[in-house]
Amino acid sequence: MTDTTDDATPTGPNSPASPIPDYARGYEGFPGTIGRTLADSTPSWPEQNRPPEGSPNIVVVLVDDMGYADIAPFGSEIPTPNLSRLAEEGFALTNYHTTPVCSPARAAVLTGINPHRAGFASVANSDPGFPGIRLELAEDVATLPEALRHHGYATFGVGKWHLTRDALINAGADKSSWPIQRGFDQYYGSLEGLNSFFHPNQLVQDNTVVQREHTPDGYYLTDDYTDKAIEYISGLRANDEDRPFFLYFAHTAMHGPLGAKEEDIRRHAGKYAEGWDEVRVRRHKAQIEAGIIPAGTPLPEREGKLGRAVPAWDELDAETRALYEKYMEVYAAMVDSVDQSLGRILDLLDRLGERENTIVVFTSDNGGTAEGGPEGTRSYFSRFAHVRGLPAHFERDVPRDPALIGGPRAMVHYPEGWAMASNTPFRFYKGQTYAGGIRVPFLISWPAHLRKYERTARAGVRTQFQFATDIAPTLLDLAGLPHPGVRHGAATKPIDGVSFAPILRDPGHPGTRLEQYSEFGGNRGFYRDGWKIVADHVPGTPFEDGEWELYRVAEDPNELHDLAADEPKVLRDLAARWERAAWENTVFPLIDRADPRADRRRPAEELLSRPVTLYPGTPKLERYRSSRLTALRAFDVRVSLDSAPGDAGILFTHGDQGGGYVAYVSAGDGDESGGDGAGELHFVVNEYGALHDVSAGALEPGPHEILVRSEPLPHFRTNWVVLVDGEVRARIDDLWALVGMAPFSGIDIGVGRGGPVHWDLYEAHGSFRFSGDLRSVTYLPGAPAPFSSEVLAELARDADDAFD
Repeated sequence: MTDTTDDATPTGPNSPASPIPDYARGYEGFPGTIGRTLADSTPSWPEQNRPPEGSPNIVVVLVDDMGYADIAPFGSEIPTPNLSRLAEEGFALTNYHTTPVCSPARAAVLTGINPHRAGFASVANSDPGFPGIRLELAEDVATLPEALRHHGYATFGVGKWHLTRDALINAGADKSSWPIQRGFDQYYGSLEGLNSFFHPNQLVQDNTVVQREHTPDGYYLTDDYTDKAIEYISGLRANDEDRPFFLYFAHTAMHGPLGAKEEDIRRHAGKYAEGWDEVRVRRHKAQIEAGIIPAGTPLPEREGKLGRAVPAWDELDAETRALYEKYMEVYAAMVDSVDQSLGRILDLLDRLGERENTIVVFTSDNGGTAEGGPEGTRSYFSRFAHVRGLPAHFERDVPRDPALIGGPRAMVHYPEGWAMASNTPFRFYKGQTYAGGIRVPFLISWPAHLRKYERTARAGVRTQFQFATDIAPTLLDLAGLPHPGVRHGAATKPIDGVSFAPILRDPGHPGTRLEQYSEFGGNRGFYRDGWKIVADHVPGTPFEDGEWELYRVAEDPNELHDLAADEPKVLRDLAARWERAAWENTVFPLIDRADPRADRRRPAEELLSRPVTLYPGTPKLERYRSSRLTALRAFDVRVSLDSAPGDAGILFTHGDQGGGYVAYVSAGDGDESGGDGAGELHFVVNEYGALHDVSAGALEPGPHEILVRSEPLPHFRTNWVVLVDGEVRARIDDLWALVGMAPFSGIDIGVGRGGPVHWDLYEAHGSFRFSGDLRSVTYLPGAPAPFSSEVLAELARDADDAFD
């Protein structure tokens, strides 16, 4: 064999004279030189992926269910000094529009793609099986954090996600749609659409469900999110002083159930005795004075959702006014808390010397919501139960002590009269395509580069029409970064959004968006060049062009004067444009929420309804996964244990203060329990806040099989039966069925983590971990209830077959 090594000159791996033989592997593309030793080699390192020098930090704060008039820069009496600071140094887009509900708005904001085309026609809590409502971002949809990370940004997500369909938010699910897989380096928050502010159902850090045995004293969800956001930014700066970051802070507030810290509520005590009528008048006046709405814009008459009458405040009796006043104090305290959260972020940026070069965006996902109903509620999950066929006398507001409103023991929401005030000066609410549902406050600030002729809020008012999809391209444009157009090496869908940076720099520049469609649950809308059509679809009725109303919103922003009969040509043109946009954005088929087939789920979800045996040490189950074992059906819970004297604690629990059930053993002393050291078995149902606690008698030392049976009755009623070793020991008959999102907190065995079903038990024992030998707890799902969606859907299919 001939040795040719001595004849080689180490001039680089691609040089004919290189010592690297043809059969070597791993040196391809290396720009340095390779010899046999370090002395004969020249090193080279790949370039670090860094954004251009001077690239701004970007902070997007997205609030939930906040109305147009809920912050001081948009007319509110609620002091929001940090938001006022943003308005003074930046810009208020007073004609910014979003989607009617939550998940579609989040998809639009984070992708720049129209929501249906991104797969989000609705909230991520269904799955009827069509392209526009997959409720997962497709592989060819790139997110803003993915785009920014492509350019070298650090990316942090905090708060509400709600871009993963509910069947995939449990710990064992495919996580490809979780935040970490969609562009965030670090994430902390709730994948769910709502949560308790005091005892969250499930929190996730990165890809791991947080298991917390005890909720800390004084815990509040908004503060928890803010602490984590500050931790992420501070941690980055401790390791890299220069790398810019993107923070997406998506609040769970203002979504119900409403809750606030006592000290925040106290600050707003007594401030709403004047009622919603006077608050609306004051906000309307303030908006005109600030230039938020044009002078001469009228204040519409009181009107609730679906045309319901909202009573005049002065017509309410004193007791009712006091109750409703309390609800609004809590809501105002939550707005206050959101502002405080922003203040903590801004203060950190000031301390770091980075405030001037940070773009901050603040907006809401949709308008204020009327989900509290005409009178509000102290039992949020019974009010929020969107289940077909509920009887008219279903308890929507379980009477609770008004002193509990706003705290951890009551799940509440304000009456729609206050939602009407939130959406001043517009009509209607979240879920609708009228302005009240889709026009929301919008602030943007970048002190170093977006300047105006004077540092006042009025100087930053911009009245051009823009839409949620425009946020991502605007932020990329301001940062001087192109959209990569690829994800994981494959081309992505082109975005629909357009940058509105020109209107920030020039108040006279035309809006960069001429037209935009909207749709949710059959409610439809289309804006073009100052005109707008709206269809407020009545569930269960045909989709017809006769539903369209027409407004010249350039002159009639409140949408008070329907011109459909006067301008039929304009109406036909806009209706045709909506039709085309719908086909271009996978809006069809339209889904009527009255059709039981809208509740269909993909067949693979049947796996979640199989019997499951849980053993001690099992993490708490997630809400939706738990519901597949119990919702709208008969079910048994079978407990196997070996009891010893003195044993006590929770055997299983499912739910929280908004509704649920728990079985526990209290320690006995022989004299009172009927046996030597025998404990006493209890079963408790929390019926949306009304507590039913029964004793199932002594639990003698030794092995036992306990069975709790839930028996659905007609008309959304339920019987509960408790058996010990085959003997019926206790019953609770004829309660309202737990439906909708109740029980909200998931199943836990041997311990009560998260929201407590039984408050007194929680106060006495905390998580009350069972001290004995709990061998297993088995959930056995039974037949669908006579009022279940499966039964109703089958009836609908039978009816269709009869007429085919």
